Amino acid sequence: MNVTPHPDAATATAWQALGGPPELLERVSYEGAADVLPSRLPVRELARATVGAASLAAAELLAARRGDARVPAVVVKEGAVATAFVSERHLRVDGRHPTAFAPLSRFWPTADGWVRTHANYPHHRARLLRALGAEDIGDDGRLVARLASELAGMRAEEVQEAVYAGGGLAVRVAPAPVASTLPLVETVTDGAVAGAVSGARPLGPAALPAQGVRVLDLTRVIAGPVATRTLALLGADVLRVDSPRLPETPDAHADTGMGKRSTLLDLAAGGPGRETFDALLASADVLVTGYRPGALDGLGLSARAVRERHPGLVVAQLSAWGWSEETVRPWAGRRGFDSLVQAACGIAATEAADDGTPGALPAQALDHGTGYLLAAAVLRSLTARHATGAGAHVRLSLAGTARWLQHGIEPDPLPGPPYAPDQYVTERPSPELAVRHALPPVHYEGAPADWRHLATPWGSDTPNWL
Repeated sequence: MNVTPHPDAATATAWQALGGPPELLERVSYEGAADVLPSRLPVRELARATVGAASLAAAELLAARRGDARVPAVVVKEGAVATAFVSERHLRVDGRHPTAFAPLSRFWPTADGWVRTHANYPHHRARLLRALGAEDIGDDGRLVARLASELAGMRAEEVQEAVYAGGGLAVRVAPAPVASTLPLVETVTDGAVAGAVSGARPLGPAALPAQGVRVLDLTRVIAGPVATRTLALLGADVLRVDSPRLPETPDAHADTGMGKRSTLLDLAAGGPGRETFDALLASADVLVTGYRPGALDGLGLSARAVRERHPGLVVAQLSAWGWSEETVRPWAGRRGFDSLVQAACGIAATEAADDGTPGALPAQALDHGTGYLLAAAVLRSLTARHATGAGAHVRLSLAGTARWLQHGIEPDPLPGPPYAPDQYVTERPSPELAVRHALPPVHYEGAPADWRHLATPWGSDTPNWL
């Protein structure tokens, strides 16, 4: 094993954004791998930095709970990191290879540039077609040809706004990197909440950093679920809560649901589902949300509202575009996914082919990288709460991670042996099915090598704490 005690600048930047003690960076070393995550932008550096930060935050919390001044050593293995950043590609369910993108999730040439659409979910597909006045004829090949012909005569901005007005997802591909001042990690301080008595549950000594921590997971798709499956790996009792009206795809759930439980609750005020949720929230340690800014406010579940009721709670929020007028367009209130943020921020243009066709990163790196940073922010908040009893409110965005990738990381490849992903993949049989999946990349001295269990069937678990 070729381990390098390498002073990694990107890891230091991420750790500083998380408010981590700089002297702990000496506990991190790296094992390089040749030619991982090749791209024009420094994706491999972002990947190892975000996983390194999450690993160090886990080690720090474990030491704090043990009352040990010595923080366990962290080793970041680039091969494991690269494999985990494309975990959806390594997933096999009973030998079947899942499809990452639906036929209508793609780049389309327009009269003055390109647009990127996202239509992986049936409701997104339906809204896209309705906004463009197209009938779903059921034949994807013919449908793609029809839409391509129609969009070729429209302006990219026109397509973008028409689709968003219809509730769909499309963005104009920016022809160059877009300037932004979005923070990588934002800690929100509220004086009224900070002055309240926390009543936070104490966390005693434990074998794992997040053992006994109760996490309510209100996230979907990749970034949020990556964060919460990381917390589950580290011992947390993670309960994912979804609306019964918004089903998840089985493949996405199989990939990011490992180690967690899944339940369905209607969070509308006054109903039994909301009563159950409020009871869970009252004894939770962490609430992680992946909704657009303001989307939960009408339900009385804004970060400020829940922290006023539960001052010891750690609230971690994730969005596509950020929370302020400093967002990319600004688009704080719009839905978004990794592929759309790549397109709108200029990453697709930077990674374009020689013929000008927009390109993509070698992984959904904004999703995965933000997910590990979100997990790290939660772990660091729990370390602080362990010392002070105070909760916290942290926010991250895919667009903030995109800004860092484009403008804040210098290329710094590590030497290492040829990349061999099979050593970072495992297959686990179960009574229902066999799942082949990427192993978790978060690693510190004594860390678990795999999740405790595969994803339980979506929505199948009772809404209670273990």
